[in-house]
Amino acid sequence: MSEPTGQSARASLGTAPFADLLRIEELDKNLFRGWCHAGAPMRAFGGQVAAQALTAAGRTIGPERTVHSLHSYFLRPGDPTQPITYEVDRVREGLTYATRRVTAVQRDEAIFTLSASFKIPEEAESRQRTMPPVPGPEGLPDPFRARAQADPEAYAATAGFRTLDLRFIPADAPGIPAETPGVPQQFVWLRAGTPLPQDDQLLQVCALTYLSDLTLASTATLHLQLPLFQRTEPPAVIIASLDHAMWFHRPFRADEWLLFAQRSPSASDGRGLAHGEFYNREGLLVASAVQEALIRDRRTHR
Repeated sequence: MSEPTGQSARASLGTAPFADLLRIEELDKNLFRGWCHAGAPMRAFGGQVAAQALTAAGRTIGPERTVHSLHSYFLRPGDPTQPITYEVDRVREGLTYATRRVTAVQRDEAIFTLSASFKIPEEAESRQRTMPPVPGPEGLPDPFRARAQADPEAYAATAGFRTLDLRFIPADAPGIPAETPGVPQQFVWLRAGTPLPQDDQLLQVCALTYLSDLTLASTATLHLQLPLFQRTEPPAVIIASLDHAMWFHRPFRADEWLLFAQRSPSASDGRGLAHGEFYNREGLLVASAVQEALIRDRRTHR
């Protein structure tokens, strides 16, 4: 019998539904609570904090509006052993647009803030950048499966990451655009590892918010170390997200393969900037992301 791959591999390894990562409890009007798994030792995964904060904002918006952008700041490390409270401020309720501000709180301190804008969809002329002609995800190695086989205990500890699919495209693969000097890049296929409800576009957007934080910051460190999940040695740098912004251009499904085309135009002053674009299998540009991250060489910061 052949070994399972893709979503069947996720199921065979005991994967929980991806939607569970976005689940929050409503405590009161404009007040929610959630739990986040670790992304680094004793630090809540920032992508999950952002996704739950956006979920909280969306729970205060009517179904006629969809989120089109978010802007956020990571203020303090979150503790994965403690719940996070999300306080929603209904900033604006316009005829077309509505704005929400969310503060994530632990131990009476703000650890994260997010502003999100929602709008009623409208008809308009459309254009976009062309998707690079890179290879599809089929046949690319699954880094999670390799980790499970190499170290089952370490794999079992990554409770959140087991719920997704990720495939790195080799830098020398056919169709990869030539790299601009001083602008490292990487291309990754990703998706939620379990199906999401088809009629819940907010959930799709929040799922992509989670996924967008997986590899973007590491793109800004490619001049210092190998990409995430391709390293065989401990990371050479300390990385922490500082801020994160996203724009959602067209409807999509986060449980279907999306190409995350990433590049980093600058690194200086202990910070790195990275841009990313998400394309579906039909070549539609569905979302964009920008993130700045703290980057420190472990050899000089002990």
